[in-house]
Amino acid sequence: MSGTWGNNLKISIFGESHGQAIGMVVDGLPAGLSIDDAMIATDMARRAPGQSWMSTKRREPDKVRIVSGVFDEKATGTPICGVIENTNTRSKDYSGLQKTVRPGHADYTGQIKYNGFNDHRGGGHFSGRLTAPLVFAGALCRKYLLSKGIEVGAHIAKLAGVSDQSMEIIDAKTLTKFRESDFPLVDESKAEEMQDKLKDAIDQNDSVGGVIECAVVGIGAGIGDPFFGSLESRIASLLFSVPAVKGVEFGAGFGTADMKGSQANDDFCIREGQVKTETNNNGGILGGISNSMPIIVRAAIKPTPSIAKKQKTVDVESMTETDIEIHGRHDPCIVIRAVSVIEAAVMIALTDAML
Repeated sequence: MSGTWGNNLKISIFGESHGQAIGMVVDGLPAGLSIDDAMIATDMARRAPGQSWMSTKRREPDKVRIVSGVFDEKATGTPICGVIENTNTRSKDYSGLQKTVRPGHADYTGQIKYNGFNDHRGGGHFSGRLTAPLVFAGALCRKYLLSKGIEVGAHIAKLAGVSDQSMEIIDAKTLTKFRESDFPLVDESKAEEMQDKLKDAIDQNDSVGGVIECAVVGIGAGIGDPFFGSLESRIASLLFSVPAVKGVEFGAGFGTADMKGSQANDDFCIREGQVKTETNNNGGILGGISNSMPIIVRAAIKPTPSIAKKQKTVDVESMTETDIEIHGRHDPCIVIRAVSVIEAAVMIALTDAML
């Protein structure tokens, strides 16, 4: 199992959804970096479950206990290990899943990959619960990036088919505002329509998906390495590691396929003595290297696969077809809590590239 990622910054994730604890080891942050417990707690709270009707009823405090790598609120330069206790598990909800696999989940693929020895409770190591350690690592990286004048923030670009307005003004103030919101949107009037669609899905024992758009400002030109260390490659590899992410695009993304070169190219210009571009169809990255424009990346989040509606599946022991109705506590929409997770993935990838 590949539990380690990174070149200059290495992260190692561990734990299962219903095990004793989950956590992350972060290796490579510079000695002397301030460790802001309040910033970590804020980011963890944004992802934490059980805070509203829009998330799972499983309540976890998600308080991180740092057991190494920090002394007197400063990074020592050695690996930082953060542990998050699992305090509210209900494993009985997952009895029988070793033989009756859930559609849209890793029950079947995990069982085949690990010869049936995988922990199936709550999805085990495949669970979205494992994004909590990712947010912890991202919070550490946020502090590093802020020290370099770089701000990262994200909003709900689409939920249940309802689209938010595009980010016309992309600056640190806007991105900070997103982080301070429980339901970050450019056009806050869209919240009611999105939430009504979500309520309809809940009433139908179903779930919805959406798109999260993340932006980076303050990053200069020259960050990233072709070919395999390109900025897009690093960011995308972490985004696709997040459970439920099924698509990633930068800048105009798939829209560039319908453009001519004269439309897709971003004309260069001078703004306040700096080289910039008139448009940002390339999402702030050219040749895998930052060009000083805001980095824009979007991640498509699939609907939560755990739904109470009857679905068709198979019994892998008897090799027969059957039906399944999934019980337990699950998010009707992953998008809302995943905003901080997408930010974390981007921040970790940027820190790896900058170190």
